[in-house]
Amino acid sequence: MIDQRTRPTHVRYAIIALIFIITSVNYADRATFSIAGSAASSELGLSPIQTGYILSAFAWAYALAQIPGGILLDKFGTKRIYAGAIALWSLFTATQGFAGWLPGVSAVTMLFAMRFLVGLAEAPSFPGNARLVTAWFPSAERGTASAIFNSAQYFSIVVFVPLMGWLAHEHGWRTIFWTMGVIGLLATLAFLRFIHSPVNHPSINAAELAHIEAGGGQVNMETATVQKFDWGNVGKLIANRMMLGIYLGQYCINVLTYFFVTWFPIYLVKERGLNIMEAGFAAAAPAIFGFVGGLAGGYASDMILKRTGSLDLARKGPLVFGMVLATMIIACVWAQTEWMVIVLMSIAFFGKGVASLGWAIMADVAPRKLAGLSGGVFNMFGNLAGIATPIVVGYIVSATGSFDLALVYVGAHCLLTIFAFMVIAGPIRRVELPE
Repeated sequence: MIDQRTRPTHVRYAIIALIFIITSVNYADRATFSIAGSAASSELGLSPIQTGYILSAFAWAYALAQIPGGILLDKFGTKRIYAGAIALWSLFTATQGFAGWLPGVSAVTMLFAMRFLVGLAEAPSFPGNARLVTAWFPSAERGTASAIFNSAQYFSIVVFVPLMGWLAHEHGWRTIFWTMGVIGLLATLAFLRFIHSPVNHPSINAAELAHIEAGGGQVNMETATVQKFDWGNVGKLIANRMMLGIYLGQYCINVLTYFFVTWFPIYLVKERGLNIMEAGFAAAAPAIFGFVGGLAGGYASDMILKRTGSLDLARKGPLVFGMVLATMIIACVWAQTEWMVIVLMSIAFFGKGVASLGWAIMADVAPRKLAGLSGGVFNMFGNLAGIATPIVVGYIVSATGSFDLALVYVGAHCLLTIFAFMVIAGPIRRVELPE
């Protein structure tokens, strides 16, 4: 038996690094059509409204499948469900590259269906991330750990959007889907090889395991008895005022997220006159700032918690500050030059990154026996924004011929995020559902 006095290993850092990489691929697969969209729309004759529905297809399934995904994670464990999810969403991503080639199937139908299936397959991913962080990290490290995997959405834009823009420019838009599909299948193999629960990981020592458990890490989560699913528990979660405020806040903050991963590159091409490769590289700048903001917000949150002991201040302080900065997206309406748009978007996404503490909050508040279900409901609410935002923006652009009102629509949700967390949610604390 390993001596408890042995210097602790740091396997949890390798775990969060791999989660970060896989989540980067996850977000890149969501953004494929936003990069391929301009070229695909021209070749396939898609209208702005058709494009909006195709962009929203992912979120229809993703939101609807969150509760089933959380149930599957709680029942069968993170490793099996998450690995299967990565493999499936990668296959469905690759299949989009054949749109318009299948006789008797319209391109619109095929693209909507495949993006719908990508959303369905990706549903367990973020609740799975939250379960892994809850199991692998003590409370005082969860803000940083959650910020790391959540910041993958920005890192994904930095790395994969320029790659996808180059692929579309040099080899055609279909190669985006085929390339990302292959990358996803490789990620599946890596996940199966290296992800285990803390108590079963071959590389962890007793000292690290004790450190995690002493700090509130639920190291036995994968082997603990799971509470039997009951739709009544879903109602209890939504009826809890704090949980409802958190859920509504996540919806509002995701309006900004989904504008960025769906319409933003198209906005740069159609309204700001960039070509598709330039748009891919231009989108990387706000993403870099979002990535830095995400890490800064998580680090600041954990530092505030260590110094004050106030979970409420630690989570809400960075969130309010970040959302105030994120309202700068509205100023793009009056920006005259492309570089000013990128500067304003960079400020907005730095702020959005700082505020992205939702998954850390979920790890702090979710009922212990319903971590997967709680995360599923949380992510369902958040990704209803993925259904509404692309469609609303599509109608606004179609009706006005401009993105100005769309930017105001997105910015207003930043203020609504603050209202949801500060007024509706109230103090942050662990939920104990009534029997």
